[in-house]
Formats: sequence, C-alpha cells, structure tokens
Amino acid sequence: MIYLFYGSDIEKTRSKAFEWIAKAREKEPNLSYLRLAREELSASALEEVASAGGLFTRRMLVLLDDPFPAARKSDEDESGEESDSSSLVEDSIDLLAKSENAVVILAPKLLAVKAKKLEAKAAKTYKFKFDAPTRGEAARGFNSGLVNALAERNALKLWLELERSLIAGDAPEQLHGLLHWKARDLMQKGSRTWSDADSRKLSLDLITLLTDSRRRGLDLSESLERFALSI
Repeated sequence: MIYLFYGSDIEKTRSKAFEWIAKAREKEPNLSYLRLAREELSASALEEVASAGGLFTRRMLVLLDDPFPAARKSDEDESGEESDSSSLVEDSIDLLAKSENAVVILAPKLLAVKAKKLEAKAAKTYKFKFDAPTRGEAARGFNSGLVNALAERNALKLWLELERSLIAGDAPEQLHGLLHWKARDLMQKGSRTWSDADSRKLSLDLITLLTDSRRRGLDLSESLERFALSI
C-alpha cells in the first residue's frame, strides 16, 4: 500500500510525513521500519520492499524519502541516481501499490504529472500547499534552526540544535532525513559556504552515516552528534 505525501509546502509535508510514521509505529509496534534515501534506491531494494513480510515475518513500514529529484543547476549528477531513482519508483509503482507493506512516498514539490500517476495508485494521499503560519501555531516538525546551522557550516550550532531536538523527542531518523534533504538542497541551489564538491561529499557522508549505523548497530543519535561536530 502506498501513502503519498507531497505539496508545495516542503516543511509541512516533511513534518506531517514523519508525524504519520511515528503514529503508525506507535499503533503497530511490531512493524519493521526502514527509511530509504534517494541514493539507496535500486530495483532489487524496491522489489524487496514490496515482497517482504508475510505469515512468518513482520510487516514493514518503508519511507521512500524524496525519490523524485528537482532539476539541478547542472546536468552532472551522482553516478546517474538523479534520473534513475525517479524511473525506478515509477517502474515499481504497481508492485508497491499491491504490497501488504506500508510504503510512504515523501515527495515535496512533486510535479503535477507524476503526482497524478501516484495518486491513482496510492491508498491515501496527503497534500500540503504552502500557507502562511497562523498566529500561535506550533513550530515543531520542521527544524529551521537545524538546517540553517548546516547551511552556515556552524558545527557548534548544529550540535546544539541536534541536542535540543533529541531532548524534545524528535526521532533521529527524522533529523537525519532533514539534514540529508538540506544537503541535497545545497547541491541543487549552490552555496557560498559549501562548494559544489563539498555539498556533494556532505550528501554522501550522510548516506554513509545512516548505512553504517544500520549495518554496525550504531546509535544514530550519537552518530549524528559526531557528524555535527565534524563539519
């Protein structure tokens, strides 16, 4: 089953998707959760996502985090994943829709043509258009202080924002996803603080951090704190 989160309001789309995931995990604690960033997508990974689970195995809750890239400022990409990830998901859409597993597709600023195709296959769609925040509205969910600290390349500020977020109860997976989203944003838009090469390395380092955390059983919170102090 596919649950689609998209819309022009990037901040709200991301925060609502992670909020939905947190509630789903709380409601069904036996769910096996996996987040796949764009760079981790492959035909075999999507096939496994769709087919995993059954009578003797736990159902999965899988987040496909921003699999449809925005146009980059240059034609160069990271080993072709910018174009490949989009077609991979589209090619597997029927398989994912029929799966017993819950597949959350988080795709802010999704193009209308792609949105229409995905909505036709999704069990439920959540769309968030950009609206000015109302007075007194809660500001948690999208952590602007966190992403701004990364954009400024301020290690101490980033570490402090991570600490505050973790103490406030934000999930490490959510914080990692937000940091990696910002790394991609820096790659696409450019930055005075991060060169093209540095922002690309930043994106790859964050992917490696998450992969190592999974494979070696490391605490993701501690890994993020070490990463923050290393930028």
